[in-house]
Amino acid sequence: MASFLEFEKPIAELQARIDELRDAAAGGEVDIEAEIGKLQAKSDKFLRDAYARLTPWQKTLVARHPERPHFKHYVARLIDDYMPLAGDRAFADDAAIQGGLGRLRGRRVMVIGHEKGDDTATRIKHNFGMGKPEGYRKAIRLVELADRFGIPVVTLVDTSGAFPGMEAEERGQAEAIARSTEACLDLGVPLVASILGEGGSGGAVALAAGNRVLMMEHAVYSVISPEGCASILWRTADKAPDAAEAMKVTAQHLKELGVIDTIVPEPLGGAHRDRDAAIDRLGDAIEAALGELAGESAQALRQSRRAKFLAMGRT
Repeated sequence: MASFLEFEKPIAELQARIDELRDAAAGGEVDIEAEIGKLQAKSDKFLRDAYARLTPWQKTLVARHPERPHFKHYVARLIDDYMPLAGDRAFADDAAIQGGLGRLRGRRVMVIGHEKGDDTATRIKHNFGMGKPEGYRKAIRLVELADRFGIPVVTLVDTSGAFPGMEAEERGQAEAIARSTEACLDLGVPLVASILGEGGSGGAVALAAGNRVLMMEHAVYSVISPEGCASILWRTADKAPDAAEAMKVTAQHLKELGVIDTIVPEPLGGAHRDRDAAIDRLGDAIEAALGELAGESAQALRQSRRAKFLAMGRT
């Protein structure tokens, strides 16, 4: 059963009515297709209108939708001959950050990203996509491996932020994030980063310091969550919608600010309504970005990456 967000309530009511009519007519001789067609057209119009004027807070809710495709869905559809690589060779394997070798439409790549999970059990297993130090150290290991063998890196970012627990701090969370960011910036091969849903804080930047940064149309990317920002500024999370507006968290805002390079359009109603189409569109964008970067020298890639990030925030 589809999950509807609060602002989608009129659409949910229409879909419920359509389902009721279909159930009532099942096995009967009453032709209700005309009525269903009218209701469906009305539902489609509500959907188009709602998604044409999403606020930053509403985009945040869409980015967090539980049915939105995650790392494993992108890998399953886009990456052939995927070989997962585990462990940081120092402490443990972190299930929140995954990675491995494969082929994206014939091109060898190292793919790394956050996995949130689909249900309660898998979300707990993957720690809701919040990486621990060993996860970022695994990412460093895979990035350096790709650099050694001249393999382009593709990162799929989807996290509310790095895990803030005491054990993560004890194992050097800040240092691991900083070194992961450094490893991305120092790469001598192309790095294409994609923001799939949430891009939260240093936990996202640690995998997103790429030559090209792509972002799904309804994804969000910020230094802190809107709720966290509201709690600091207004001492209440109720102001999260105001914080989201002020923080410029959307792909459209970030494209204007030069933080990202490309907005990848999503199917009507968000990536969760047509996973395959959303994944294919991102695959096209990644393929195009890798094609643009192919043939550039290691020095040129490092210099352009450095210039890109140093230019951010300048007026």
